[in-house]
Amino acid sequence: MNKEELKARTKKYALRVIKLVEALPKTTTGRTIGNQLIRSGTSIGANYRAALRARSKLEFIAKLGIVVEEADESAFWLEIIITTSEGQSEKVF
Repeated sequence: MNKEELKARTKKYALRVIKLVEALPKTTTGRTIGNQLIRSGTSIGANYRAALRARSKLEFIAKLGIVVEEADESAFWLEIIITTSEGQSEKVF
């Protein structure tokens, strides 16, 4: 996968996260988890693009580390949604 394909893929992921968050219940819990997921899920693509503009290899690696952290955080919130959704986890996929 080249950098343009990964840029497109991370953007598509962010759009899917937005759609999922919009479908969450409008409860305190739904809004709280949704806010966390929207922040981490949309920042993956933004931080990947920032990594592509890095001025050095070390800066690129550091910025990619942020991408990995945000992806892991997003996975955590998705797991929470799946665990608490009582049969509604098909919305995650």
